[in-house]
Amino acid sequence: MDLWEPYYNSTVAHVPEASGKIVHDPYHLGQMLSEAADKVRRAEHRVLMKTGVDRLAGTKYTWLYGWENLPEGHRDRFNDLRGQKFKTSRAWAIKKIFRDFWANETVEEGKEFFRCWYGWAICSRLERIKRVAKSFKAHLDNILTYFTHRITNVALEGLNNRVAGLVKKAFSYRKQERFKTDILFHLGGLDLYPG
Repeated sequence: MDLWEPYYNSTVAHVPEASGKIVHDPYHLGQMLSEAADKVRRAEHRVLMKTGVDRLAGTKYTWLYGWENLPEGHRDRFNDLRGQKFKTSRAWAIKKIFRDFWANETVEEGKEFFRCWYGWAICSRLERIKRVAKSFKAHLDNILTYFTHRITNVALEGLNNRVAGLVKKAFSYRKQERFKTDILFHLGGLDLYPG
């Protein structure tokens, strides 16, 4: 689950031994870091534009890509920007390094990785990144449970997006039964080809 306190508190209150079962997964934590890094970029871009420098103009999506997914046409410009002393470059690097956290094998390795990453994030002088890092530290026990349970809700998030796509395509639904039927028809894994 994500780090939303009311949801966490409700789960702990209603699920037996929930505090050892909850996993704050890679998707939500990565999303928080991406949003923080983007806010750093926006703030820095505004400051640079006031001085007549437009180096960060049109780079929003470039910074949101993972290196492995960066389109070929963006790589040269991205390498040039990344090598400069922009706050955005620092925020991107902190975000990128945290992705390696999930490759650890044990809780102990994860703790040590987090300790090093957290020190870097807190010393970054980037308030948005520091805020996210502190939030991660406050929830560290349930971030580390990933190494015990090895589960995420990526499949569920994907399904939620597909359901949202159905709603958008239909311009909403007037009847709940029709909504259920469409979900089952489009997402229920039916073999629609006569065999």
